[in-house]
Amino acid sequence: MLKFPKSFGGRAAVASMQGIQCTLAAAVLTLSPASSAFADETAALRAAVSAERVRPRAPQLDRTQFLAKASVAGAWLSPDGRHVAYLREEGSNRGVWLLPTAGGAAKQLLPDTESAQLSWSSDSRWLFLSSPRQLSVLAAAGQPGSGVIAKLDGSWRRDFKGADPALPAAALVVEIPPKVSRLPRKWRLLRIGLDGKPVLLHEDAKPIVDFAFGPNGRLTFVTLAEKDKYVIYRKQDNRLRPAMRCEGLDRCRIVSTPHAGQELLLSTNTGSGFRRLALLDHQGKLTTLHTDPRGEADLDEVVPDLRTGQPLIASYRSTVAANYGLTPEARRHVEAIERRYPARNLSIEAGDGGNARWLVRERSGSLKGALFHLYDPATGGFRDILDDIAFRHAGKIVARPPESAMARRIAFTYRASDGMRLHGFLMVPPGIDVARAPLMAHVHGGPFNLARPEFSSTGQLLANRGYIVFEPNFRGSTGLGRDYLFSARGDFGNGRVQQDIVEGVRFLLAQGIGDPSRVGIDGASFGGYSALQGVTFQPELFKVAIAAVPPADFGWVLRWYSHSADQFTDGIPMSTTMRLLSLDPADPGIAERLRMQSPIANAGKLSRPLLLLAGADDERVPIRSVTHYAAQLKSLGKDFSLFIDTEGRHQLEDPRTREAYFYLMEEFLHRRLGGAAPKPPGKPLREHLRRNLQVKGSDLSGL
Repeated sequence: MLKFPKSFGGRAAVASMQGIQCTLAAAVLTLSPASSAFADETAALRAAVSAERVRPRAPQLDRTQFLAKASVAGAWLSPDGRHVAYLREEGSNRGVWLLPTAGGAAKQLLPDTESAQLSWSSDSRWLFLSSPRQLSVLAAAGQPGSGVIAKLDGSWRRDFKGADPALPAAALVVEIPPKVSRLPRKWRLLRIGLDGKPVLLHEDAKPIVDFAFGPNGRLTFVTLAEKDKYVIYRKQDNRLRPAMRCEGLDRCRIVSTPHAGQELLLSTNTGSGFRRLALLDHQGKLTTLHTDPRGEADLDEVVPDLRTGQPLIASYRSTVAANYGLTPEARRHVEAIERRYPARNLSIEAGDGGNARWLVRERSGSLKGALFHLYDPATGGFRDILDDIAFRHAGKIVARPPESAMARRIAFTYRASDGMRLHGFLMVPPGIDVARAPLMAHVHGGPFNLARPEFSSTGQLLANRGYIVFEPNFRGSTGLGRDYLFSARGDFGNGRVQQDIVEGVRFLLAQGIGDPSRVGIDGASFGGYSALQGVTFQPELFKVAIAAVPPADFGWVLRWYSHSADQFTDGIPMSTTMRLLSLDPADPGIAERLRMQSPIANAGKLSRPLLLLAGADDERVPIRSVTHYAAQLKSLGKDFSLFIDTEGRHQLEDPRTREAYFYLMEEFLHRRLGGAAPKPPGKPLREHLRRNLQVKGSDLSGL
């Protein structure tokens, strides 16, 4: 929003549970279409789980290995493919480094920066660095001219949109007017050169969301947010002419302008159930160029040819990660890369020119961080780079978790009781008997977000401690198509969305995956809200819950958040977005339904142990939402624990708090579900717990 084994208890209990599982399995198949495809998918899930059984048991790793951050924060290929710029953290400093792709040692360009993102100029000579406060430029080859070129904070906030794709040595910034102003509100698109002088490209009373340029550097298209829709305008003779409308939360992100700037490549779901790559021609006709061949995922990323604007690669990453070459030559290169790194989550940047290399980022559900490789299209050769990446937590170097000890991330599908096909991920600890292992539902936040095919620190920690981990992409999750998103229909109380999570757990149990007597639920933000829902309304299933930064009344927090600040999503007010998603904050009927189904209104029903974590300075879920709920639980004599980071915001970023979160989770679940016991806390962690653990339930009373 706003993210162990025990026996069943004898042969009779085992026979009883097997009967329940068979009944549930039959119910699932009865309630869902009896298609051979679904039977094949379920068989594939069972086979994947069986394969995990024969792997060696993993050693218990230190929790800091799951918390540590990589020293390389990001890497970016220059447009000419001759250099990779990257950010490397050493202690409290974050430096900018440059590595030649043809070989040779990296050199440091800047010892310290606040920037977390780099952007290359179109001529590969300059790097733009943006921080919350300012925009700077850095010479890549040592030429003079580096320094701050624009302030980004202040009453007139500026958003850095990247380097100018048409003109070298220029940056693009959208200036956003203050919410309260004596003057009419105007959004401004600015081009800022190395001298720091802004050039006004477009000014409008409506939010500027996107834009594109012709080969001469002139602004040719601009996308404006107009109440509840986006309109792409063609700019001719300083006049705007509508080229395309995207209504009802349709997206139409500009990718590039091929054919001399007269046409647009778009990532859009207009006229389609899925976001796909489409071409908008000069007559306003929209033609689909590529969509997910598996028919499951929205388009995630497009790599265009930097000279012509033509698309080279389309990528999808919602259920499985896949890249597709869009020209015969690009297809050959992409297939070579995919063969070299099979079944991995690959992100590819293509350089342009005779000696250009390509940059490949390799990720996986079992790989913490990323690996970086260079690919030479001319020879088909590969070279590993940045292979000395270190991982640190609280200033100390720790080892990257070995992939051999990690659980594999298994994508699978199941059917809801109303027949809808749902997606999720499963992580099974290597070498365990799945029928006798505890099962955790780890729910993503948002709720308009999704679990992706990438590393989950919390999920892998739980798996390493012996828990099977289920990550559901309940209806309303993003990245899986328009129908998937809208099918939630605002039913985020104890309704259809929660049932998706519950039915996913029951489906797994019906396949013999997980011990039904040891099932828990956890999550952060909306995931924390779902965890509260689980132990409030489904206590027969969920025996324990861990909820971080959770709204105890989702409707109240939604109203508070939509009115507390000038909240926009790509230029559209959050309240409008929520209305289109059937969660209108101003609708009293919706508010009352969510209140009546909220954990706080049903606090008396809580009968399972609960661990709450919150930040006192949370900007999305106000702390009073959590403390009011905690006070109500205390007055009712409920068994719960409460940890409050006195300076924490919604992300709970303090390394000490993140370690406290993991330690409390380990201890709490060990006592209730029987997973591995945690390593005792050191003195700094004990002191942090002493200061911030406000309420100690029965499971944490000895801390």
